[in-house]
Amino acid sequence: MKELEENIGYEFKNKELLKTALTHTSYAYEHNVESNEKLEFLGDSILEFISSIFLFENYKKLKEGEMTKVRATVVCENSLYKVAKKHNFSDFLNLGKSERLSGGDRPAILADSVEAVIAAIYLDGGLEQAKNFIIENLKDEIEIASKNVGQKDYKTVLQEKLQENGEVEIKYTILNETGPDHDKTFEAQVECNHRKLATGKGKSKKQAEMEAARKALENMK
Repeated sequence: MKELEENIGYEFKNKELLKTALTHTSYAYEHNVESNEKLEFLGDSILEFISSIFLFENYKKLKEGEMTKVRATVVCENSLYKVAKKHNFSDFLNLGKSERLSGGDRPAILADSVEAVIAAIYLDGGLEQAKNFIIENLKDEIEIASKNVGQKDYKTVLQEKLQENGEVEIKYTILNETGPDHDKTFEAQVECNHRKLATGKGKSKKQAEMEAARKALENMK
């Protein structure tokens, strides 16, 4: 557990809280102990609350609907899974036999454990400590999402331009992905009727495709 505490940058006064936060229902059922479900419930609310405040205070140009979209993008299984992978949560999870046999690396389980750990930090050290963990681990995801939300939909514009004179086949392909799981960069290519138009890079597949479309539009000018 000490290694995990070092990974997440927080030392628990009550180690049992951390242990419960990392106890999946499959293990709890087999050993008649408390699972992390209730902590997960609380952590989910804390995560939404803290991310909402952070967006409100730091992204003043975003409208209410845009802030909601950014929060939904960040407070989701995929980004929490990245946090869990970054800190090697799977090495410390208490899983039942069936889950262990299946690898114990399911995104849903790991994402839920992050929410449970957030609640455990809150109960052990207060809201400020929970906030520190959340912001430290999600600020980059929030920044990326905030840029994407206000981004013009270049894919739609490109489609309209290319189809001005009739139907054409537009295809997007992910050519490459580099970097660790928690910080990948994707490269996408856009083609029209099997003719390459442009490539683009981004921190998500969607962003890379959008950038490829933007470059294709630039090349058409």
